Amino acid sequence: MRKITFRFFSTALLGAALLVPVAATAEDAARSYHDKKHNDDHEWNNHEDQAYRIYAKENHRKYRDFSRLRENDQQAYWNWRHEHSDAVLKIDIR
Repeated sequence: MRKITFRFFSTALLGAALLVPVAATAEDAARSYHDKKHNDDHEWNNHEDQAYRIYAKENHRKYRDFSRLRENDQQAYWNWRHEHSDAVLKIDIR
């Protein structure tokens, strides 16, 4: 019985140890978007998400995951974003 318990806990510990780096990598990975009109790339991170939430509220839109928006809706955001810097939006960049 001790042997079975030891194998169970050692297997569970190994499984947890393998999952932690995968979860951390997925959380830290930022997605990049290309702005066709302004011909530049934007990294989607916490600051960009804060700006997008402000945009959605100002434009009376329901918050939706940016990656699921139609291309023209994403472009409308990038057009707005070029006129609203982090300083204008009062987003702290620490």
